[in-house]
Parts: sequence; structure tokens; C-alpha cells
Amino acid sequence: MDISFVIFISSGLFLGWSLGANDAANIFGTAVGTRMIRFFTAAVICSVFVILGAVISGGGTSATIAEFGGVNRIAGAFMVALAAALAVFMTLRSGITASTSQAIIGALIGWNLYSDSVLDTTLLLEIISTWLLCPLLAGAVAIVLYWLTEFALNHASLHLLTQDALTRVALICTGALGAYALGANNIGNVMGVFVDVAPFRELRFSAFSISATEQLFLLGGIAIAVGVFTYSRKVMMTIGNGIMEISPVAAWIVVMAHSIVLLMFSSTVLQQRLLESNLPTLPLVPVSSSQAVVGAMIGLAAVKGGGAINWSTLGKIGKGWMITPLTACLITLPGLFLLDHIGQQEVAGQNRFRLAEQSFPLIEQAGIETWPYRHLVGVPFTSEQAFIDRINGYQPLNPEQQKKLIYFAHQSRFELNYRLYSSETDWLSPEQWQSLQQLKQRSFQYRWQLRHALAEVSTAWQTRPDTIANHQYNQLLEQQYQQLERLLEIPPETTQNASGITTTDNNNN
Repeated sequence: MDISFVIFISSGLFLGWSLGANDAANIFGTAVGTRMIRFFTAAVICSVFVILGAVISGGGTSATIAEFGGVNRIAGAFMVALAAALAVFMTLRSGITASTSQAIIGALIGWNLYSDSVLDTTLLLEIISTWLLCPLLAGAVAIVLYWLTEFALNHASLHLLTQDALTRVALICTGALGAYALGANNIGNVMGVFVDVAPFRELRFSAFSISATEQLFLLGGIAIAVGVFTYSRKVMMTIGNGIMEISPVAAWIVVMAHSIVLLMFSSTVLQQRLLESNLPTLPLVPVSSSQAVVGAMIGLAAVKGGGAINWSTLGKIGKGWMITPLTACLITLPGLFLLDHIGQQEVAGQNRFRLAEQSFPLIEQAGIETWPYRHLVGVPFTSEQAFIDRINGYQPLNPEQQKKLIYFAHQSRFELNYRLYSSETDWLSPEQWQSLQQLKQRSFQYRWQLRHALAEVSTAWQTRPDTIANHQYNQLLEQQYQQLERLLEIPPETTQNASGITTTDNNNN
């Protein structure tokens, strides 16, 4: 492994450490604070299951972070993760829990501003909405669990010692579930910005293989585990006793509500089942486990009359939620500048945007009129924002249309060369691999050209109609396309033709 990559990914490991130090309190803080479970026992269980959750189920939320941020250089990913980690750590120093999810979003906004990229406001609003929805859901789930638990205990007639023993077992099992949910949901905060820029290759063993993304998640999960052991005790006591005095049974309700909510925002299987049942779905985004726990506690207090809450501590936590993303953004901007100009590290790729005449029929099929800016064919732009500002001067577009037009104008050269044919391709179907053989040695100057050529050669590369039944299939196909494009992409050529467009195979237009 390249030593420079180890240095760059260290910020992600630091962020993972910060998350473990902070968010383990959300899982076992109530149990440790009520002295039902020893800290060492809680730390071991949390560490094991957070790693399992990250590796097995972390893909959904990480894809959302990668899509929102668009970080395309590893030095930029380093600074984004470092800024988020510093923002969380500064809050941790005060003994108050912070939101890692909000920190990484604040840092990504900083990267978008610095790189002059178009901020995906639709996705941003969707993510921000979960900051409110998450604690509300957790509170509602906690209230339902409280009613069910009260009903069960009132009708079970358990001896006090038996109830105590069962509560300990329930806290351990629920803590394991909570740790798994934390790893599945929040590994996107730790490693999501590195997914598209990490140089890992798939590792193959006799009985199994570990993908590049799973290797990243494993490292991130280990970093979270180290944070749990080294720095989480203080925050556990804040969560356990600082917000409100709770009983061991109430501690179980809080952790269970937290776990259910995090899994609701992480599970691709649940999302597909809800779609098939024509029910509303939740976005697959990393949500704040801190907010989930606090929301569950408030719900529990509300059902008991609301008098048990320590509003002073809760106010400090709320202040941390507001300050954390702003702090992360403000750290990111000067950090990227210093890394770029003093450290001489490329923090954002040198993007090029040019409209090609051949793309206009596809743009029109996407529902965007092209007549106002046809004269811009071949005109170069060096940033997303400059390109969209020029387009909006002729024809204002909504955020979704802007994304589509950026996709068609973004130049990024792809070649079907030895790198593809010498690599492991068991993630492709036989039909997909055969179609790639037919395009051997071809090159493309746009992503849409590559995808259009593959879809023309084989139906195995064609997206299906956007229906509930096809949702999962199209998601998998998109992942295959992205993996293929990472493998085929090469640095842009400096040689250009008379219209300013990089030369490519004449047959792929």
C-alpha cells in the first residue's frame, strides 16, 4: 500500500476514532450509567458489532455521502474527514456528545464551496430533514416501546431479581444490535468520502473475497472500536446520567429505539420492501445517533409527564448540534487552501465541461430543452458552478436538471485497455463481460458515451423502467457502472481537436 495513502486516510481513521469515542455513549451510555453493565464489557461488545455492521451493511449510506460530496481527490477527502473529526473532537473535549453526521455534511459543504462545485440542494435538504425526522422517530418508537414494556411487565409478575437479570441480558443484546446499526449507518461518515478515491483492489482468498470498499469499512470500523476503548467512558456517563435519571428498563427502551431508527435509515432491504408495499421510504443517509438517543429520552420523558429532563444539559447538546457543522465547514475552507497552495496537494480534480452536439438528443430525452444554449458546443468550462451559471443565464434549471446536464457535459476519458482485461471481473455477469470484449481498445471522452455504447451492445447494460420492481436491479447496475468507470478512467488527454474536444474513437459518437 502506498505510504501517501496511509497518511491521507489517517484523517478518516481519526474521524472513526472520534465517532467511537462519542457515539458508543449512545449505545451503552444508559446501561453503563445505570451500572447494569461494566464499561469493559460494553466496549468489547460495541467494538465487535460496530465492525460487523460497517463491513456487512455500510454500503447504502456511504453511497449517499459519496454522491453528495463528489470529492474526487484523496487530498481533498483527507481534509474533509480531518475537518469533521476536529469539529467532533472539539465538542468531545467539553464532555458533550456531538453529531458526526452533521460534521461530515458541514465539511462537504466546505469542499463544494472551495472546489466551485454545484451543491446538490435537493439531497442536502433531504439530509437536513433527517436531522429533525430522526429524533422525532426515535421519540415515537420509544413511546410505543414504553407502552409495550409496561404492559408486558404488569402481566408477567416477575420477581425483582429475575427482572433485573433479564434486563441485563436485554441491554447486552440490544447494545449489540445498536452497535451493528451504528456501524451500518455511520461508517458512511467515516469512510464515505474515500470510497471513490481509494486505491484499494479486491482481495481474494480461497473461500471468499473482500472488496475495496469493504476494506475501507473494515479499517474505519477498527478505528471506531479504538475510540470506544480509549475515550468513550466520559461521554457515556453524560448520556447515562446527564440528560435525565432513568431506570435500567428505560435504558433498554432508549437503546432499542435508537437501534431501530438507525437501521431504518440504513437498510436497503427495508427500503425495497417498503417500495414493494407502496409505502413511503426513508433516505439511506447517515443520521445522528446522538439525536436518536436524545429523541428517545425526550419521548420517554414526555410519556411520563416531562418533568425528569435536565434541560440545561439538553440545551448544551442542542448547541453542539448547531455549532458542529458550521465549525467543520469553517475548518475545511482554510484547510483545503493550505493543503492546495502550501502543501502542493491537488485537493479537487481539474474538471472540464464541454457540451457535445451528439449529446443533445439524450439531453432532450431527459426533459431539458437545448435550443437556448446550442451555441455553447465546444466552449470549455473548468468548474461545475461556472458551467451551470452560464446555462442558467439562458435557461434556468432546477437542481435535478442541473445534475443531468452536468453529467452530459462532464469530460472524463475512459479506455477499455489492459487495466480492465488484467483485473478481476467476477462482479460482472457473463453477458456484461462479453459486451466489454466487443468494445476492446475503444475510448470515450464522456461517461454518457461509454454507457450508451454498452447499452447498445447488450441489454445486460440497459437500465429498466423506473418502477418499484426494478428499483433494486437499477441500483445494482448503477454500482457496476461506477465500479467499471473507476477502473477505466484515465487522466484527460492534453491533445484536443479543433473544436476543443479531446479526440476519441470516431465510432462511439
